Amino acid sequence: MSEQFLSTEEYVASEQLMASVNVAIALKKPLLIKGEPGTGKTMLAEAVAKSLGKKLIIWNIKSTTKAQDGLYMYDTIQRLYDGQFGEEGVNDIARYIKLGKLGEAFEAEEQVVLLIDEIDKADLEFPNDLLWELDQMEFYIHETKRTVKAKHRPIVIITSNAEKELPDAFLRRCIFHYIDFPDEALMEEIVRTHYPDVEANLLQNAMDVFYGIRALRDIRKKPSTSELIDWINALQIGGISADEIRAKLPFVGVVVKKDEDLETVRQKLD
Repeated sequence: MSEQFLSTEEYVASEQLMASVNVAIALKKPLLIKGEPGTGKTMLAEAVAKSLGKKLIIWNIKSTTKAQDGLYMYDTIQRLYDGQFGEEGVNDIARYIKLGKLGEAFEAEEQVVLLIDEIDKADLEFPNDLLWELDQMEFYIHETKRTVKAKHRPIVIITSNAEKELPDAFLRRCIFHYIDFPDEALMEEIVRTHYPDVEANLLQNAMDVFYGIRALRDIRKKPSTSELIDWINALQIGGISADEIRAKLPFVGVVVKKDEDLETVRQKLD
């Protein structure tokens, strides 16, 4: 493999995740990343771009997003407006074609990393509507009769929170990786990338409480990695000692975000 993704100073990736990224790059296939919220799916694309020295293009998917949005948009309203006011060049339709994020990635002069973020938010037909473009790395603009072909095949990373099942035809074209929630050893490494000087006892006690909260059966929203990192920061800023963490649960609202969960945590961890 000519290009190799490695962990960065800001993003600690497991060996399995690095291998999945590098296999997807070598096979020139999209990498589909799943995992619970807060496991770093979106940040992975940023880390890949930084590690490989490439530009990152982000296509944020919403419930109303259509596949066409990522290809191009024809601004008929602006053309009509310009025609009414006698603007020059109104007959040049190409002036009113704006490329979407996928189109930008195809037209880039150098290879880019394209993040299609939270693909499962869109309707069920969305992934299938992208099959041709992701396979062939091209699309056709009907208004100008121009085919846009990728100058360089982008490294495509697709994230999903598993809110909807993705079509089998789409899954067959992807390399798949599920990001497991970090174990304590990896979590310590992740935290120390943000706070290398955090006191060992404080970190261990905070992680013990954090994983204890995640293990509670009645918890509705399990705290994520980013929330632990924020909590560690709050504990340090607040001058909290390691011994106070379990006894007083200081700043626990940084980690637990639902009223019912707060009550559960206080009852079970007392």
